[in-house]
Amino acid sequence: MAMKSKRNLTRFTYKTTAFQGWRLCLSRAGSTFTKYFSDKKYGGSKKSLAAAEKALAALRKLVDNSRRVNGKLSQATIRKAEKLLKDA
Repeated sequence: MAMKSKRNLTRFTYKTTAFQGWRLCLSRAGSTFTKYFSDKKYGGSKKSLAAAEKALAALRKLVDNSRRVNGKLSQATIRKAEKLLKDA
């Protein structure tokens, strides 16, 4: 069964590329956060999806509850979000 992309999570399974897995992409208040979750690294498509969903939930919680500066995310929030994704 083919796994379907979801909001903020896109499934990549192209035969012509080396990468297979999920791409997390979230845009809020002028900032975009992207992270790739490889099937190889996480041990399969279900595990990489679970890792991506967990990271997305944590990222959403951080970004949606953060303070805005002139309608944009603060630099501190952006740094926290980038660290959260790096550690995911």
